[in-house]
Amino acid sequence: MGIPTPVPKPSRTASVDEPAVVTWSEAGVSMTARWRSANGRPAPTRVEVVSDSLTADDANRMASQGIAMLWHGDFHNARQILNALDRRIGAGKKETAQTPADKFYRHRQSRSHRARILGQLLIPLDPGPVVPLRRAPDIWEAAAEAYGDIGESSVVSLHELVGAIGAHEWRRNGVYVDALQGRIHPHYGTFFPTRSEYVDLVAAAALPSDTLAFDVGTGTGVLAAVLARRGVHRVVATDNEPRAIACAAENFRNLGVQDSAEAVLTDMFPPGRAPLIVCNPPWIPATPHSTLDNAVYDPGSRMLFRFLNELLDHLEPGGEGWLVLSDLAEHLGLRTREDLLAAIEAAGLKVTERLDTRPTHPKASDRDDPLFEARAAEVTSLWRLVRR
Repeated sequence: MGIPTPVPKPSRTASVDEPAVVTWSEAGVSMTARWRSANGRPAPTRVEVVSDSLTADDANRMASQGIAMLWHGDFHNARQILNALDRRIGAGKKETAQTPADKFYRHRQSRSHRARILGQLLIPLDPGPVVPLRRAPDIWEAAAEAYGDIGESSVVSLHELVGAIGAHEWRRNGVYVDALQGRIHPHYGTFFPTRSEYVDLVAAAALPSDTLAFDVGTGTGVLAAVLARRGVHRVVATDNEPRAIACAAENFRNLGVQDSAEAVLTDMFPPGRAPLIVCNPPWIPATPHSTLDNAVYDPGSRMLFRFLNELLDHLEPGGEGWLVLSDLAEHLGLRTREDLLAAIEAAGLKVTERLDTRPTHPKASDRDDPLFEARAAEVTSLWRLVRR
């Protein structure tokens, strides 16, 4: 094991299909390694080699100037530098926002700034994958789940790798879901149900039919599994992310519902019609800043409105669409209730019932959270929709 070996700089412009690389200078020699980001972050353009002599103040200065730092020292010391950078970001200047929307956008800017600064600390990965640094832990499973097979010298963000290690623990331990009396095991990059209230709504609503259901945008497959456990004979769960499909299929097997629940890679609706179609779209109409944001942010409410507009084309006569949606966006001033109701009506739908629940997660009662007022007022609803 060792730091990536020097290779000549390419003499031509790389094709967009070629993998991104990181280039730096070491003892006057140009070094290049494969750049990997499971979160879609671009490769850094300015990279300097650093080691255990780097201070937190110097790291903060370099990161603020857009200089990425490739760590060649002790792994635990790198973690300490990362934590020190995080503390300095948290101690930064706090600005007062006037409206809920202002608070939301400043909160997102703050999180984006934090991710950008922390993402400037890099570490090497050798084939395996292994971290060729002193006192480095065994990260093989976590890195493989996030990045896939690594057969060449690579460089990754330490902050992202730490997140991958945490995600691996979530996957290994699973998340207990009361409605399933079992655990869901989320894969890296797949949104997982840490909030149970929306799952409980699907578990409680009266089924219009037990023959067939579609779960559009299934993620971990939790809602599809709930429907299968409730006795729906066949559930087709769709997602446009291969990781989500692999995750859902694994969860169906673990929960013993694989004979009635099927995960299908497709964009939105599967072929055919069903008497019940369920969708829990991203709740916040804002632009995702990374790949992992896609499960939370839906620019312009595109998925929400597409589900409504295309629902009747896939519902059997007399069927129901279940829209599972939080009103957090309304409390943040990002979408109005009138917008939602108008979209439902324009799609030729009407509401036969709305089941509501309030959140029980810790942020709803955390007054230090910058979005506390909106979170405290939030209601999550299951809208039962039928043809007008």
